Amino acid sequence: QLLESGGGEVQAGDSLSLSCAASGDDFSNYVMGWFRQAPGKERELVARIGRMPLRTYYSDDVKGRYIIQRDNEKNMVYLYMNSLKPEDTAIYYCAADADWGTSTTLEEYDYWGQGTQVTVSS
Repeated sequence: QLLESGGGEVQAGDSLSLSCAASGDDFSNYVMGWFRQAPGKERELVARIGRMPLRTYYSDDVKGRYIIQRDNEKNMVYLYMNSLKPEDTAIYYCAADADWGTSTTLEEYDYWGQGTQVTVSS
């Protein structure tokens, strides 16, 4: 089970941090991703962090502004979002991939959180 927290409404240029708490065993064996879905748009991967050695991936839209981290001791994954823009407004989802594929597409992820709303006002 995945449970996101930390969403809210901020102004453009502000920062916001999201957290995702995972329950269950073997958290370190999952690739963890943060996706987002804006109104009328498809859900997209914005950041991903792998198993050891914790390789990260960021979409071009968020590269340089977002940071994904994980704490395997606490079964947590975080998304630190800086210099937020109105176009970052979306529901943000935490997801876990148990397999050994590319971890790029929605279909590869096995578990999903309920999502948390992030709204950025101009």
